[in-house]
Amino acid sequence: MRGLIAAVVAALLGAGCTTAGADRPFTPGQAKAVPTAVAGPAATESIVVGPKTKVLVERPVVTDPRHAELLKAFTDVYAGMWRAVVTGDESYLSRVDDPGGREATDWVLSFEDRSVRGTARVFAMNVTAIMDGGAEVNACVDETRMRLLSGRGGVAVPDQPAWTRAAYLQAMVLSRGDDGVWRVRDFRHGKEGCSR
Repeated sequence: MRGLIAAVVAALLGAGCTTAGADRPFTPGQAKAVPTAVAGPAATESIVVGPKTKVLVERPVVTDPRHAELLKAFTDVYAGMWRAVVTGDESYLSRVDDPGGREATDWVLSFEDRSVRGTARVFAMNVTAIMDGGAEVNACVDETRMRLLSGRGGVAVPDQPAWTRAAYLQAMVLSRGDDGVWRVRDFRHGKEGCSR
C-alpha cells in the first residue's frame, strides 16, 4: 500500500498540485527550503487514540505561527487516522483533501477487522517547504512499539507488518483552503534518515 501511495504522490508532485483557495498550484519542489525555526527543545505531547493506544509527539517549539499550524495539522491527521483504525472515529476526514483524502480512507479501510495497540512516536518534525497556499511537513515516525491485532479478541497477529520493525520518514503535502484550514492533499514515505 505504501509503495502504491508513494508512486501516486510522486506522479502528482511531478505534475503539480492544485490548491484549494490558492491562486496558483503548489509543488514542494518549487518552494525554497524553509527548515522549521526552533525556539527551544522539543516538548513531548501524548495523544490518546484508543484503549491502550497512543501517539507520542516530540513537537519542536517554533517561532513562526504558520509552522506551528502546519505541525499541528500533521499530528492531527496522523493521530486521527490511527484513531479511526482503533475506534472508527472519522473526524480526521475534515483535515484531508483529495487525493490525500482517498488515500487516507483506503489506508484506514485496509485494516478491515483488525486494530492496533501500543505507542507510536513522531519526532524530528520539520516544515520543509512553504509557498503561497501550500506546504510540506516531514517527520520521523516510529511504530515499532505498536502491534497489529486480529479482530478476534484483540490478539497480536503472528506475522507483524514491516512498519512495526523500523522508523520511517513520513511527509505530508498540505494546502490551505479558503476557510484558512490546512489540509493534507498527499502523503509520501521514505526509509532513510530516521534511525534512532
